[in-house]
Amino acid sequence: MSRPLTAARVPAGVALVASLFAPAMAMAQLSSAPNPFVEEQRQQERERALREQQERSVDARLQRPPAEETRRLPEDETPCFRIDRIVLTGELADEFQWALDAIAGPKGDDSPIDRCLGTEGVNIVLARVQQAVIARGYVTTRVLAGSQDLTKGELTLTLIPGRIAAIRFDADGEPSSLRGAIPARVGDLLNLRDIEQGLENLKRVPTAEADIQIEPSIREGAQPGDSDLVVKYAQAKRWRGTLSLDDSGTEATGKYQAGATLSLDNPFGLNDLFYVSANHSVDNHLFNNPDKGTEGQVVHYSVPYGDWLLSATASQSSYRQRVTGLWERYEYAGETSNAEAKLSRLVYRDQHRKTSLSLRGFRRSSHNFVEDQELGTQRRIVGGWELGLSHREFIGPATLDGNLAYRRGTGAFGAIRAPEEAFNEGTSRMKLFTADLGLNLPFEIGSQKLRYSGLWRAQWIRTWLTPQDQFAIGGRFTVRGFDGENSLMGDRGWLVRNDIGLALGASGAELYAGIDHGEVGGLFVDQLIGRRLTGGVIGLRGAWDGLSYDFFAGAPIRKPDGYRTAGVTAGFSLNYMF
Repeated sequence: MSRPLTAARVPAGVALVASLFAPAMAMAQLSSAPNPFVEEQRQQERERALREQQERSVDARLQRPPAEETRRLPEDETPCFRIDRIVLTGELADEFQWALDAIAGPKGDDSPIDRCLGTEGVNIVLARVQQAVIARGYVTTRVLAGSQDLTKGELTLTLIPGRIAAIRFDADGEPSSLRGAIPARVGDLLNLRDIEQGLENLKRVPTAEADIQIEPSIREGAQPGDSDLVVKYAQAKRWRGTLSLDDSGTEATGKYQAGATLSLDNPFGLNDLFYVSANHSVDNHLFNNPDKGTEGQVVHYSVPYGDWLLSATASQSSYRQRVTGLWERYEYAGETSNAEAKLSRLVYRDQHRKTSLSLRGFRRSSHNFVEDQELGTQRRIVGGWELGLSHREFIGPATLDGNLAYRRGTGAFGAIRAPEEAFNEGTSRMKLFTADLGLNLPFEIGSQKLRYSGLWRAQWIRTWLTPQDQFAIGGRFTVRGFDGENSLMGDRGWLVRNDIGLALGASGAELYAGIDHGEVGGLFVDQLIGRRLTGGVIGLRGAWDGLSYDFFAGAPIRKPDGYRTAGVTAGFSLNYMF
């Protein structure tokens, strides 16, 4: 499938098919015509679901020692001394001056300055400063008040920094490379946030279990405040397998999709992850229909180093279908390949939140063919970069995830100009923003456990887009309740998904109901039969003995007149992990 199709030798049927995909096309709802852009979007959503399953997110949140009950300074102590100034001294005291902001109490209305303090008052001030230090994760750094003359009006607090004297495995731990796992070194200040990040790196592969304990240092010559980090690590096995089956395809190219994934956990002892995955339509095997089919492959590798994470992913996919021309039927096929490298860094974390920045370089190419002859007007090669910001917030039992990214197409990686650029209807040098916000909130009504899960996703543009970069709605991956055979697509858009789940005892199953809504806009949106979709879904999902499942049925709630979709759409997804 490499010869470009020349205008002088295009059969009439081929010309008919090619005309359906003129650059100015605005994604009309033609179920009888091939729709390469929808197929590419569907494959991207499959890859997104695969990566969420394989590249699990681990949260390590270590609890600091419980804070002492907040007390106000006593009004009249005997004996007492007027305090005009409080200073913090000792090694590294200059780096901890912020701790003195806590001397006035949690509300800032109980300052010891210009007050007469006795023993109890001094201890309260000392405890406030100590808790401020611990609250930032410095759990082994101590603040003391030594013997001093308070008649001068100055209270001196002394900082004793808590350092890491050694990082070692316990006697029963299985060796794994610590190089790069913990973003701290021997001699650094001990901070819970570094330990949490180290735990997340050690436990990022599902087959690994890890724990890090803080123990008094046994190193010869240890100084006051020195501690050892003792790591316990165990890995059940080095590999995992996953088999999957679902009906996420289309009638035109193959509805039933089977997949297999092989994952290698920590293959080089760097807490790294490697997996390769393949999916294939099975309609030919189930229904003896060789006229259509899809397949795809994904390979991924990622490795952490302290607060950094480097990853690389490559994928390719293809599909084929039979299309009716003017006088005969033709095979229409498409091929897509993607490659990306991404570097991300944790830039902030505390007990309740963490934030990361990322930079991604990408290349995407797609080619479409009629009877093995390429349609040159549909060839796309795009390269560029994306700058991203990710944030996770822990709000009580709830978790809030947000992502914001700016994507820029360039001439890098062999990119070519898009045909749409001749008409100012799209560009391979795209400039667009994407964002998503997800909320997971468990709650109870009486003794019944429930869970709310919400997702908001949006896209804004600074240039018109080619169809591959447009925002699509309608189907199980976007606005549920629709069969996904047709989609509404636009340069910009947004959607929201809402689920309420009800846990069925201790069975691991959850009954859920959801309502989704989405809208699209942009160039040629007036040529669409509508801009908005709303759908509902009910389903049952859960896990049992390595098998995760999702069975659902949905229906449109609101759709444009003439939008073709089933009255009721049922579907399933099965994944067996071993």
